[in-house]
Amino acid sequence: MSAREPRPAHYRCVGIGAGPANLSLASLLHADPDVPNLFLDRKDEFGWHDGQLVDGATLQVSPLKDLVSLHDPTNPYSFLNYLHEQGRIYHFLNARFDSVPRREYRNYLEWAARRNPNVVFGEAVTAVDFDGIFTLRTNRRTVTADHVVVGVGAEPWVPEFARGLLGDSQCHVADFNGMAGALGGRSVVVIGGGQSGAEAVLDLIARTGSALPRDTVWVSRRRNFFPIDDSPFTNEFFMPCHSDYFYNLDAESRAAFNRQHVLASDGISESTARELYQRLYVHRFVDQRDETVGMYPNRDVVDVTREGARWLVAVRHRDESDQFEYFEADAIIWATGYRPGALDFLAPLADRLEREHGEFTVDEDFAVRWDGPPDRSIFLQNAVPRQRGLADPNLSLNSWRAQRIRDRIRGTRSRDQLAAFVEWSTKPGRSMPV
Repeated sequence: MSAREPRPAHYRCVGIGAGPANLSLASLLHADPDVPNLFLDRKDEFGWHDGQLVDGATLQVSPLKDLVSLHDPTNPYSFLNYLHEQGRIYHFLNARFDSVPRREYRNYLEWAARRNPNVVFGEAVTAVDFDGIFTLRTNRRTVTADHVVVGVGAEPWVPEFARGLLGDSQCHVADFNGMAGALGGRSVVVIGGGQSGAEAVLDLIARTGSALPRDTVWVSRRRNFFPIDDSPFTNEFFMPCHSDYFYNLDAESRAAFNRQHVLASDGISESTARELYQRLYVHRFVDQRDETVGMYPNRDVVDVTREGARWLVAVRHRDESDQFEYFEADAIIWATGYRPGALDFLAPLADRLEREHGEFTVDEDFAVRWDGPPDRSIFLQNAVPRQRGLADPNLSLNSWRAQRIRDRIRGTRSRDQLAAFVEWSTKPGRSMPV
């Protein structure tokens, strides 16, 4: 650094990304004088699944699982305070929503981002390096930090053979709204049997007149179009004590758990499934349009090829593996999920960071294991489902995870909530009545 160059601004904590995970931490740190902080997001303005917020989409978790409430109910960045400041808390209560409209929750997140002066949009971090402190280079400046918290979220995923096909007539469901207006009178195939696929199909078959597709085909790898398991004991998977229990399992057991219990976090809301079924009834028996909608579970999409102006989707049945089906489509919607976002900005440190089964290895406080000093950390949010389970990309543990990171930075430890009713691990030496 030359004598004329100003010294970069220094922070105790710099966050990369300003989605729900890092917004939770930013909200908990908003008035903490001991932790000067800055959160940077490459997007020009806040957005949260904006391309797939179809009419009627609702949140699959309680609004109390907001940015702060499960750790600090008095924090001014709570969902209730958002409603209060908007002057509509009584209206919200009177509306008696079974589930919060997802657009409302998106607006809450944007409100939290806008009112926090430490959250900055339109600034992309291009590289992170370390020489006693972390140096972060962005497209605007250089800053330094004692700690870095990565919360870049997830990116849309499609099979490798489809990645070069996305465009005007194929898209990931993350961009569904951009294509949705041009699907009237056309043949549409929706691929993926989770909540986002169900919402896309419901949006399509609920249309009337010229906006209704000529036909809609829904394909899923799952054996049926299964509901989310939102029962009380399943929800104990989304408690801090289970996250810690899961973390201490061996890798094989963790992977098996995630496979077996995927519907705890990635099934279809009961209200969505019910409305879908009612729409199918109306199409077939009331409107007598038996061929309007096709439902095809337990199938793998194995190829997509161009057939003139249309697409040909090749599907293989998972039980009758020698049988193939083919669907012609004018448009394809890939509701095939997300994967943790790319962390290319960590390239200067890549050789110093430990990995495990494709993920950076984290310790019990979500800090990446590395060869640097123990009082300087890179934390990962929403990026280690193989180590922290189904709850890691879910909204349920946002505030707890953010507080665990905040405590590590501050050198403190907050009081834990009471343990789950379910005993997840063995209790050696305990005598139980028989």
